[in-house]
Amino acid sequence: MDTVKIGGLGVSRFILGSNPFSGFSHQGPRRDREMIHYHTCARIKETIREAESLGIDTIIARADFHMLRVLLEHWDEGGTVRWFGQTCPEVASPERCLQRVAGAGAPACHIHGGYADHLLATGRLAELIPTVQYGHALGLAVGLAGHDPGTFRWAEEHGLAVDYYMCAYYGSIDRTASAEHASSDEEVFDPADREEMTELIRTLSKPVIHYKVLAAGRNDPAEALAYAAAKMRPGDAVCVGIHAKDKPDMLREDVRLLQEALARSHA
Repeated sequence: MDTVKIGGLGVSRFILGSNPFSGFSHQGPRRDREMIHYHTCARIKETIREAESLGIDTIIARADFHMLRVLLEHWDEGGTVRWFGQTCPEVASPERCLQRVAGAGAPACHIHGGYADHLLATGRLAELIPTVQYGHALGLAVGLAGHDPGTFRWAEEHGLAVDYYMCAYYGSIDRTASAEHASSDEEVFDPADREEMTELIRTLSKPVIHYKVLAAGRNDPAEALAYAAAKMRPGDAVCVGIHAKDKPDMLREDVRLLQEALARSHA
């Protein structure tokens, strides 16, 4: 599999996402519970091992005790996947999450997208500056995630010294009142959001990890991954979460679709 440089690290262009592992379906509370019950430690590790066999060398996962436990078990059993952490606003402060990720030996962590969007909505994005500096002092490559293009426009205009961006194709819920994700059957995935974000990505100065490209399972995988491949710049990657209960060969198929689409876009 092709690799790109993100935060000075060689990273597979297909990155394994973990929202389904933690029960973040973006399809409502009932679907959340289904994912939580399905994704035992054993099943998560099975998916990670399959990812490694397909050439995927990186997972993006939350800096909570659940995912840390799974990853420690996987590494103790001989696994090699690299962890890009994600801060968790409902678990601990960004600084505490950065400490946890660095303490586990991970090389990178990004600021949670909902948290960044909340700071944008409340006029407090400048609070990110010392947080990013703190992550760098811990030896981490530090990223910034977000669902609102305004988050990245602010980062670019103010020279926020992050190493990479995590750009979501959709902003499905309002984050003004809270940074945390509130599960709902009412989430909206507007195609116009995808267009606006990918137009912005063309102008950004940092490598971008494209995520929510499948609109949490609402988009046809072939169309969605072809679209992402066409919008990814040479140094960009894509992150995709996998819920194998829906389709046992989902991961293998998504990797194939992305690789074929990238080959066509470079032909």
